[in-house]
Amino acid sequence: MDLSSLSFGFKRQDLEALIYWRDPIKSGVAFGVSLGILVSLSIFSLISVVSNLSLLVLSASIVFRVYKSVLQAVQKTSDGHPFKEYLEYDLTLPQEKVRELTDTAVVHINAGVSKLRKLFLVEDLVDSIKFAVGLWTLTYIGAWFNGLTLFILGLIALFTLPKVYENNKTQIDQNWGIAKAKIAEITSKLTAALPVGGKKDSKDKEQ
Repeated sequence: MDLSSLSFGFKRQDLEALIYWRDPIKSGVAFGVSLGILVSLSIFSLISVVSNLSLLVLSASIVFRVYKSVLQAVQKTSDGHPFKEYLEYDLTLPQEKVRELTDTAVVHINAGVSKLRKLFLVEDLVDSIKFAVGLWTLTYIGAWFNGLTLFILGLIALFTLPKVYENNKTQIDQNWGIAKAKIAEITSKLTAALPVGGKKDSKDKEQ
């Protein structure tokens, strides 16, 4: 088995199965371990968490290795190394997959930089005002929570909100449709009230 089947082979369906709790045991383990690591990082330093987790895994591996060796000696069997299957894994990074992911990342980075340039240089006044409101909101969020707390809340939301939406899809879609209509109405009124707008100006110049 190569590395592509371990990490790069993790498909979107696998992620959906986790966050929608198709297999409660797998989802529970993934959620519990991830939450435990994030909570540990919020209490202890990164070095301490990594060192302790590594020591725990190494200790468990040594105990299991010694146990299997003693068991083979008592039973006089020759099953070989208990981790032989994992030792034979090919951990080399597949170049094509890495190149594909890099190209995709570059495309998203370029798009993001271009979008930020338009927002900061006020190509469209309404979009820049929306961006300013978002940044202003983030200042309050940053005052209430640190980055790690947001990661923890994001993880909890990732493992709860999709399932809640799936179970209440009809009602949520109806309320979201009403909210979207209100937002579109307010945005339309705001755009019409502003005497200056990047898109409107550009159209006037073309005429």
